[in-house]
Amino acid sequence: MVKATNITWHNAAVTKSDRHLQNGHGSCVLWFTGLSGSGKSTIANAVSAELYRMGINEYVLDGDNIRHGLNRDLGFSEADRTENIRRIGEVAKLFVDSGTIVTTAFISPFRSDRDQVRALFEKGEFIEVFVDCPLEECERRDPKQLYQKARRGEIRDFTGIDSPYEAPDQPEIIIRSDLLTVEKAVKEILGYLRDKNVI
Repeated sequence: MVKATNITWHNAAVTKSDRHLQNGHGSCVLWFTGLSGSGKSTIANAVSAELYRMGINEYVLDGDNIRHGLNRDLGFSEADRTENIRRIGEVAKLFVDSGTIVTTAFISPFRSDRDQVRALFEKGEFIEVFVDCPLEECERRDPKQLYQKARRGEIRDFTGIDSPYEAPDQPEIIIRSDLLTVEKAVKEILGYLRDKNVI
C-alpha cells in the first residue's frame, strides 16, 4: 500500500469542546463487542433510538452495513478483520470529534485491535461494551443461520467456531444479554453515560 506524503494536519476553527457546548452534551464511542448473535446490533440501535428521543446527537455504525460500503473490499481473514476495525476506529473518531455519541456494533474479536482503536481516543471517550452471551445461546438464536453454515463448513474463519473471540479484559460495561432484556441493557448503558457526565 502506497502511503500519502506531503500532508499536513489542519486544525479546525470549531473544536470538539465548542460542539459539546453547543449540543449540551459530550461525545464518545460506545464500542459494542461480542459474538455473532449476542445482541450487539439490537442493543446498540436501542441505545441510539433512546439518545435520539432525548435530543442527543447520535449515530450507529453497524458491522454488516459498513461492509456494504466503506469496507466492501475486505474479507474475514485475520488481516482483513484488523483493517476493518482500524477503519471503523478512524471513522468513529471523526464522529466523536463532531460532537456525536456513536455506537458501533462489531464482533471485533481481537483485543489488540480494540486496544489500538482505544488508543485513538482521549481518556473516557472509548467505552467498551462487552455484550456477553454464551456461545450455545448465540447458536440457539443464530438469526442469520451463520453458525449452522459455519458448522457445515460453508463459512470459514467464523468467530467462535474456527476463529477465536478474545473477550475484553476490563470493559467499561458488561451486558449479559442472555439475562437482561434490551430495555434493562439500555437503562444500564445510559446510566453509565450519565454517571460519566457525557449526557
